[in-house]
Amino acid sequence: MTTPTKSTTPTKSTTPTKSTTPTKSTTLTKSTTPAQQVSALTGGLIVPLQRGYLNDESSAVAALARLRRGAGKDVSQMPDLWGLADTGPLHGRPAEGGRPLSESELMRAEDAVYVALTLWALHQQSRGTAMHRPGSTTAPRALGAAVRQLMPPREIAEPIRKRFVRAGTAPGLTALAQRLRELVLLLRGADIPLDYALLAGQLYSWQEPTAREAVRRMWGRSFHSYQAPDQDEADLPAATDDTDTTTDSTDSTDKDAS
Repeated sequence: MTTPTKSTTPTKSTTPTKSTTPTKSTTLTKSTTPAQQVSALTGGLIVPLQRGYLNDESSAVAALARLRRGAGKDVSQMPDLWGLADTGPLHGRPAEGGRPLSESELMRAEDAVYVALTLWALHQQSRGTAMHRPGSTTAPRALGAAVRQLMPPREIAEPIRKRFVRAGTAPGLTALAQRLRELVLLLRGADIPLDYALLAGQLYSWQEPTAREAVRRMWGRSFHSYQAPDQDEADLPAATDDTDTTTDSTDSTDKDAS
């Protein structure tokens, strides 16, 4: 939930409980930024859920079914999701004397975690491999890089580019979540993973007006810097913009029938 998380390491329980969202403790230091806290917590929440879902564990499957219903919606409109993800670590105090998050920072942090979790749950639906994957220099998973992979090599698919631009120019977080939802459905159809921990940290920063332009630049930079792996273009399936982004219809399996 990767650059924003390099100074934050979520601690994982060696014996997870049957809870759909096992509690994860995040080591906070004086130098840990709020965005890094959000990234670490999001990654710590997704990883066990993703593992459980891929192993067809009923609790994880049920949690994803609930989470994905919130994709693109304001958290205040989805009381069924309250308490589904443990955001308690965001209320902790850094171990080296740093200050806890303020009330406004907590609201932004919780909203960023919520948006990232619900989008990931939608992305993971009916997929047999992990759709949250931390990025690296050799396998970039940032939003812009993922969107670029939807297009043929050395070509720009204008309908997809326009969706990407619309996301970048969203006026508020709910509108951004709705526009990201459209992109996520395209990524799901093409089996292209995304680093949701990184995205969560960026969503936190995006809510601060003075940092919004920097986040847009990061998305644009990752889009333009992505280079497809060396292979025959014929082996690279190009996504189209024919995905119906108003529904969740996919090659659903029984476990996603709920």
